[in-house]
Amino acid sequence: MRTMHRLAIATVAATMPLGLAGCAGMSNQDKNTAVGAGVGAVGGAVLTGGSTIGTVGGAAVGGIIGHEVGN
Repeated sequence: MRTMHRLAIATVAATMPLGLAGCAGMSNQDKNTAVGAGVGAVGGAVLTGGSTIGTVGGAAVGGIIGHEVGN
């Protein structure tokens, strides 16, 4: 179990710079949409116990809210 935890941390640490670099050319509204979708996905997953539908639904709602916050 400890090995899986370390692997997960290493994977996140390795992919974060790539994800952040992908946001360099985005407008503020695009960034807000992406952040909203990410936060919504995590929230949806937590609230539904990891359900795929809850995660996707949370991402959709979060993305819409993030997009509208930029206006």
